[in-house]
Amino acid sequence: MLRLVILALAAGAVAGFMPRSARTLRRSMEMKAERQPIMAGNWKLNPPTKTDAVALASAFTELLGEETCSVEPGEMCTEVIAFPPFPFIAPVEEILSEVGVSVGAQSVYFEDKGAYTGAVASSMVQSLGCEYVLCGHSERRTVFKDDDDAINRKVKKVLADGMKPILCIGETKEEYEAGLCQAVCAVQIAKDLAGVSKEEMANVVIAYEPVWAIGTGLVCPSDVAQEVHVGIREFLSKMYDQDVADATRIQYGGSVTPESVDELMSKPDIDGCLVGGASLDAAKFAASATSSGVRWMGRTADAVGRDGTRGIEAAAGGRRRRGGGGGRAPAAVLLRAAGSGSTHMHM
Repeated sequence: MLRLVILALAAGAVAGFMPRSARTLRRSMEMKAERQPIMAGNWKLNPPTKTDAVALASAFTELLGEETCSVEPGEMCTEVIAFPPFPFIAPVEEILSEVGVSVGAQSVYFEDKGAYTGAVASSMVQSLGCEYVLCGHSERRTVFKDDDDAINRKVKKVLADGMKPILCIGETKEEYEAGLCQAVCAVQIAKDLAGVSKEEMANVVIAYEPVWAIGTGLVCPSDVAQEVHVGIREFLSKMYDQDVADATRIQYGGSVTPESVDELMSKPDIDGCLVGGASLDAAKFAASATSSGVRWMGRTADAVGRDGTRGIEAAAGGRRRRGGGGGRAPAAVLLRAAGSGSTHMHM
């Protein structure tokens, strides 16, 4: 109850950051065209063995379409990241890096070394090939008691070590029903990004994950998610400036599936998804990643590729595995052939 009272007071302070009518749909779409979409799969405490993790990663690479980034730099494409458990990072990275998919760590500790039994330093995961680190996921906040101070220290440590944090924020069901969603997000952003410079924000991704939708099968209505993302950008414009607000990529997370991703990605301020349970099914995650890429290519038809081609033609060219080899068949074709079976895992 005390937390709700505090947030109610905070809501008044952030009322000026709520969406405004002056932010037109046209401008939102124009800004979205400048941001590369980003799809990420959080495997959490799954799968049970290294063999299963390797099998999942291998199956996923065979289902990706031309819309996602290959190993060649400079393409217009959807960035894709997988977050396996710590013991599986190295073997999974070896497989996914062959097709341009990045790996990240689900968390790190903010100290470099010392008597911290069970902790993992950012330098350790970076040495395994990690490019991203999740910071502030609701399960880390609630189960492992990560507070905003610890999350802020992690964010700054990840940036200092040359990796990119995905900062997870979001409200509980009680806070959502009390109308405190925007206030919760604003408070978390203000605390978790304290001391992060405007320049460093170029390497920060924000993931809005309503806690009540994570692992429950409930999906926040896309219109509601869109309004929250607009509110986040409004707050960033006040905390930094409009350039940072427009450039920051904001994902949605919370029971994302191939059936819901199209509607979510159609919204002008949703730049990608942080996928949970569906990322443990290679076919479902590949379908989600491909869907987001189609959206992006459609809105960048005037962009010019490295070889002078434009739009979709530029985005589709040059899909290659490391060391050569041709592109793959479209994901939709492979999905029909592969089906959707998966190892039994829990989210």
